[in-house]
Amino acid sequence: MEPNPTAALDAVEREVLAQIAPTAALLARVADVRERLVTAATTAAAARKSPLVRALVAGSAARGTFLTDRFDFDLFLLFPTTLDRAGLEAEGMAIGRAILTSPETRYAQHPYLRGRYEEFSVEAVPGYAVADGAHPLTAVDRTPFHQAWLSERYTPDLVAQVRLTKQFLRGLGVYGSEAKTGGFSGYLVELLVLKFGGFRGLLEAARAWSIPTKLTHDPRSNPRVPDDVALVVDDPVDPARNVSTALTRRNLALFLLAADHYLRFPDADAFRPRPLVPMARQDGVERAQVRGTHVTVLRLPRPALVDDILYPQLHKAERAVATEAERLGFSVLGTASAAAPDELVVLLEVGHRSLPAVQVRMGPSVGLARADDFLAKWTQQGAPVLQGPHLTYDGRLSVETLRAERQVETLLSEAWSRLPVGKDLRAGDAPSIRPLSEASDSPALLEALPSLFAKRLPWLAR
Repeated sequence: MEPNPTAALDAVEREVLAQIAPTAALLARVADVRERLVTAATTAAAARKSPLVRALVAGSAARGTFLTDRFDFDLFLLFPTTLDRAGLEAEGMAIGRAILTSPETRYAQHPYLRGRYEEFSVEAVPGYAVADGAHPLTAVDRTPFHQAWLSERYTPDLVAQVRLTKQFLRGLGVYGSEAKTGGFSGYLVELLVLKFGGFRGLLEAARAWSIPTKLTHDPRSNPRVPDDVALVVDDPVDPARNVSTALTRRNLALFLLAADHYLRFPDADAFRPRPLVPMARQDGVERAQVRGTHVTVLRLPRPALVDDILYPQLHKAERAVATEAERLGFSVLGTASAAAPDELVVLLEVGHRSLPAVQVRMGPSVGLARADDFLAKWTQQGAPVLQGPHLTYDGRLSVETLRAERQVETLLSEAWSRLPVGKDLRAGDAPSIRPLSEASDSPALLEALPSLFAKRLPWLAR
C-alpha cells in the first residue's frame, strides 16, 4: 500500500504545532501586558502633557502569531503630524523611558528605545498618526493600518498556520528581515499565509516560483523594486511599497528548495533550527590544505554601528574584496564574513596565494591607430619587458612583464583605500590582512569559517 503523503504532512505539522503553540496562560499574560503597556504609555504622556495621539501594541504580540520562545512587544507611540521630527523623537523617547526599565537607545530611521516591562522585552517606537497608510511620514506610520488589515482577516486556524510557517523559516535560518539575516519579515509571512490559505498552500505555490517572483494584492500596484530583488509582494496598505525588499535571492532560493523537499519528505526536523557550530582556525587551515587553496583573513575593528547599518557595509566589503581579487587575476572560490563585539572579519578563499611572476599585457590588433602607441610604450629604453612585444595567434600585440607584487595579502592591502566599502569601514583603521595560517583565533573568525568550509543545504546536513 502506497504511503499517504497528506497524512504524513498532517502528523508532522500537528506535532510541531503542539510544541510551538503558546499556552492559554501565556496568551492571557500577553493580552494583559499589552493592555497595561498602552495604559502606562497614555498615563506617562498625560503626566508630561505630551501631544500623544495614540499608543498601541502591534505585531505578533498583538495578533497572537508569535513564537513562544521568540517574541517581544512592539509599542508604537503615535503623535500628530504637526509635530516636527525633533519633537517626535523627544516625546517618544521620554514616554518610553518613563515606562521601561533598562532602556537602551537604538536607531533605525529615527531613534527608538529597547527595554524591559516586567519580564518582557519591549521596543517603544515613535511615529505619526497619519490618516492614510499609503502616505506615511516615517517607516512605522503604516503599522496601525497593517494591524487593522490583518486582524480583520484572521481566524484561529490561520494564526496557527502563521506560527508554523515562521518556525519552518526559522529551521532554515531565514526568518527575520534584519540586515544580518536578510530573510522573511513577520509581516511578509502573515501576508503570504493569508494569500495562500496556510503553510502548506504557501509551500505548494512556492514550488512553481522562479527568482524573481512577483505577487500582488492589487493588480494596479507598482511597488518600488531594487535591481537585485528576489520577491515582490505589494503592501495592501501601501501598494507602492514592496514588503519583501529585505529578502535576499539566496534565502528565497533556499526556501523554494526546502518547500519542495519538505512536501516530498515531511519531517519535523525541518522545523528545528540548526545551531551554528564554530570552526577553529586550525580546522580551517587543514581544510584549505586538503582543498589545495589559500585563505586570506581581513580583520577590522568594529565601528559603533547598529546591526542594520553595519551588516550591509560588511557584506559590501566582502563583495568588494572578492571583485578586486578577481580583477587582479586570482581565482576566487568563496568568501565569508562575520561580526563580533570588537571586530569584523572577512575571509577570501583563492586558488593560490601568489600570482605567476609573469604578467601578460594585451595590446590592440595590428592596423589600429593604438598599435603605434603600444609599441612606443613597450620598446622605449628601460621598459620592464621580459618578452615582446610580439603577436598573438589572432593578430594582437602583446608583451610580458614581471609583477612587482604577487601575494594576495599585499595586493589587497595596497588596494584597500580604493575599494568600494562602506563609509564607516573606510573611516576606521586599515584592516589587518594575513593568511589564515598566521591568523589568531577569535569569535568572529570561528563564526565565519563554517560559512566558507561547511556549506550544505540544511536538510542534507542533519
